[in-house]
Amino acid sequence: MFDYFEDLRIGDFQGIGFWILWRRKKKLFLGIRLVVSVMFYGTVVWDPWLIVGQIVCLQCFYYLTLGVFMTIFVGTRVPRMSLVYFFDYATITTSTVTGCCVIASFLFSSLAGAGYMLYLIERAKKCLDFSATVYVIHLFICIVYGGWPSSMTWWVLHGTGIAVMALLGEYLCIRRELREIPITRYRSTPQQLHDSSTAAKWHLHSSSTTTTTSSTKFLVQ
Repeated sequence: MFDYFEDLRIGDFQGIGFWILWRRKKKLFLGIRLVVSVMFYGTVVWDPWLIVGQIVCLQCFYYLTLGVFMTIFVGTRVPRMSLVYFFDYATITTSTVTGCCVIASFLFSSLAGAGYMLYLIERAKKCLDFSATVYVIHLFICIVYGGWPSSMTWWVLHGTGIAVMALLGEYLCIRRELREIPITRYRSTPQQLHDSSTAAKWHLHSSSTTTTTSSTKFLVQ
């Protein structure tokens, strides 16, 4: 036991101190990685209720936005708004000005849906799945309301809407994933880093000197 204390040197204590600092930095790095993974990629486990909630929220926001654009573009041209302009394929036509306004409303709603996916989905590779889900649900509602859509304009419009919503949503999510992590509060200037390093070295040196002195007194006693 006494031979062990005799073999201890200041460099050994400094090595132990740097090892402790390295372990702390490693834990901090792992913590930052965990926060980033949760921020951008959600929970690790598969959560069906989360997926259902995302689908419901995205569908509701899509129809809410569609209603706003319908009110702006179509509501000023017709005496009374109804669900016909939402779910009847016969209203989607390029032969009338009202039909073109309906088409514009659906296209603008697709653009807004891409923005919603940026905050609701947050994953680029999931944008196509959720975009297709929105339009598949819309297709089912249209079939129940007005029958199978037999208009080519309807299919071209909604195919374009899926492409716009998915591609723009992927682009926005990728830009967010590649964006620099905002950790400005924890950044330090070079002078602050130098002062911190000098203070850490002084603290390690004083601690090692105190420990060596204590061990020497213990041996003398």
